[in-house]
Amino acid sequence: MAISRPVAAQAVELIEVGAFVMVRTRYLGSWTTGFEVVELLDCGYRLRRTSDGAVLHDVIDFEDVRRR
Repeated sequence: MAISRPVAAQAVELIEVGAFVMVRTRYLGSWTTGFEVVELLDCGYRLRRTSDGAVLHDVIDFEDVRRR
């Protein structure tokens, strides 16, 4: 019987506060622009929507954010 082992997590480049980023959409998995990093947390990013300045309530996973 084979023992399964967890796959090592990929290294993720941390993005600094103030950087403009793209976010992966949950529905289609495509990338959308129009966000800024406002806080870096242990579990992900808190983002601001640039169109209206609203800070998103949800924390977005590191893997779902990339530089614009």
